Amino acid sequence: MNGVYTAWGQSQHAFTFNKDSYDDNYVVQMLRFKVQGIANENLKFVTRLDIAQGWWGVDNSLRTVERWGKSYTNKFGGSNLFDFKDTNFLVHVDQAYVDFNIPKTSIGARVGRMWYGLGNKIMVDNNYDGIQIDVKNLGGGKLTAGWAKVSEGVDGLRDKADYNPVDSSYTDSRDAHLFTLNFHNKAGGFSYDAYGMYYKDASILDNDAYVPDHLQFFKTRFSPQVTQLTAVGVSGSYKSGKLKVNGEVDYLTGKDDISNSTFGAKQMWDKNDGDLSGYNLYLKANYAAADKLDVGAVFGMGSGDDDLTGGKGNVNKLRTSGFFYITEVWEDSIMPDEEGITPQGLGAPNVRGYRELENTTIFQVNGTLKPCKKLSAFLSYSYIKATQAVHAWSVVKDQNGNVIDAAIDHNTSATDLGQEIDFRINYKMFKEFALILRGGYFMPGDAAGYLIVGHNKDLDPAWEAKAIVLYKF
Repeated sequence: MNGVYTAWGQSQHAFTFNKDSYDDNYVVQMLRFKVQGIANENLKFVTRLDIAQGWWGVDNSLRTVERWGKSYTNKFGGSNLFDFKDTNFLVHVDQAYVDFNIPKTSIGARVGRMWYGLGNKIMVDNNYDGIQIDVKNLGGGKLTAGWAKVSEGVDGLRDKADYNPVDSSYTDSRDAHLFTLNFHNKAGGFSYDAYGMYYKDASILDNDAYVPDHLQFFKTRFSPQVTQLTAVGVSGSYKSGKLKVNGEVDYLTGKDDISNSTFGAKQMWDKNDGDLSGYNLYLKANYAAADKLDVGAVFGMGSGDDDLTGGKGNVNKLRTSGFFYITEVWEDSIMPDEEGITPQGLGAPNVRGYRELENTTIFQVNGTLKPCKKLSAFLSYSYIKATQAVHAWSVVKDQNGNVIDAAIDHNTSATDLGQEIDFRINYKMFKEFALILRGGYFMPGDAAGYLIVGHNKDLDPAWEAKAIVLYKF
């Protein structure tokens, strides 16, 4: 058994670029156990449990807000964001699977709920139910093939689309599946992964897709409904002396088979011609310039959509938990429905900025000072642009004042997302125990304003400070 306890003290300001309306200070925590039952060298089970997970003062309190926003006091509350995360007293099980090797062969398998991921966690990083098979010593490397049942239709066993002639509607109970293939190899200081995936969501006749309609959180505004996705990529790392380099290249193509004539009341969907495509480029380098000083640089570039009203839609990933890290504020966004327990950066569902490299081109320089064995200090500067221009938008309301759609301003756009300065101070009191202070200051450009609030007027800088207690055991 091993695990981790973490407590985060968060202080977040102007995440919607308005210092008067966004001023949040709170504490969250998590105790996680990874437990393995090992029968012999060829057989074990693995499970991972999160307990005492949630906001201080919220998650062990009576729910006063129902999911649709009503409450006994007619006020909205943050606790309803996590009604389906089982953080109220309960134990949450992230993973549970059996891991076995077939004797006298180089084949092993895992069956159950487990982690699926590719590369640097830019395209896929999530726990799914399924099977993964490893073939070791294949061409000097390891081949892993996986299948995951992403969605079992509409919480039922029926794999059919049922038509209702009364209102000419469908209840589509067909499933969504994910297939992955990854080859890992290394030689000397170089290691690489070459991989591909195929995803198919068949339940589309009722005009919704598992991604994003069934995720129970909001993605970036104007996101496509992913009904089919194929992706290939290569990631690798190299180490020689004082130099470390890590990189990734991905290409994605797919389909959005649901025709939308509206963006929706929450600006959820992209209007496109049914075709999706995208790419990710990532390069990170670190150099030990002195005994106590490392310097580094990061470049990232992801595709975007130059026309939200037609043409091809943009896709950079299937589903991720937000553990791909470059900056503190701009895109650091561990998701409450996945591995994390609180919205964090501007990519969180309550703000809805970009996550990972979606329509983002970013340059960063950084340095890490290690004055002694127990103490390290990190500082970085990032310049961030949109790969494709971001347009201003406004909401469209009906005669009763209800938001029903969004209006895109085709004559107003920008690419300057902003600049960010980040820091991180890590003090290891013991080998297993650390005290961490980290944060960032994001200076928004016009494009960031268009993305998150629809306009560029009176944008305040967004900043965050975070104090962390971390114990790994």
